Amino acid sequence: MKQAGFIGCGNMGGILAASASMRMGEWEIMAADHHPEKTEHLWKEYGVIPATAEEIAEKCGLIFLGVKPQGMEAAAEEIRYELLHRDAPFTLVSMAAGMSTATIAELFSGRPDGCPVIRIMPNTPAKVGEGIILYCTNSGATKDAENALLDLLKAAGNVVKIPESRMDAASAVTGCGPAFVCLILEALTDGAVQCGLPREQAQQFVAETILGTVKLSTETGQDPALLRAAVCSPGGSTIAGIAELEKHAVRFALMEAVRAACERTRELGK
Repeated sequence: MKQAGFIGCGNMGGILAASASMRMGEWEIMAADHHPEKTEHLWKEYGVIPATAEEIAEKCGLIFLGVKPQGMEAAAEEIRYELLHRDAPFTLVSMAAGMSTATIAELFSGRPDGCPVIRIMPNTPAKVGEGIILYCTNSGATKDAENALLDLLKAAGNVVKIPESRMDAASAVTGCGPAFVCLILEALTDGAVQCGLPREQAQQFVAETILGTVKLSTETGQDPALLRAAVCSPGGSTIAGIAELEKHAVRFALMEAVRAACERTRELGK
């Protein structure tokens, strides 16, 4: 049986471990965290086996590192000995924002090309099977390891390979984007409440409007600008609302949010 382990079961690590548990039977899934209640929850709810980081480093073919960039050096010190003394092949799967595959490989093996690394950037919609998980690889990662990753994470959503040079920019949209969308959802809901709708109904209407618009965009493939223009009747209510958004530079603010997130991601990787 194939084995995968998750070291660090915070927000994203826990979501991916839970999603991977759907492959139980073909995979044995293990999890380690400095907070035992997190692995206890994964065991009770999903059957994920509690383990230590050292055990995962000794046994698992895919080793997921659910560790923030500032904690990666400590994580490497914790399992470096086990990795360097393994006979069986393994691949590190890092979800640390901004950290390159070369940096991860050097931290865990002492050399930039010293071990196979897959770098991923998942997002929170993976919790309901609607995520997008970006990934790139270093030269040491095999096609078998890639296929194993795709197999293990397919229940989480769409797993997409991109060049590492685009990873930080794409992460600013896919990784940070759910928070930006939630802010928009929250603001539209508050606006509807201000106009007189009950909050629960307002939130439902806003969420379904966003879902429907996204589906319209993806299924038609039309430019969002054309879809927006189709709603803006001359002298109508929609164009009046758009004028307010433009007056307050909402479009520019969203562009700047993505840019700032991208810049911060690059800073975290240094």
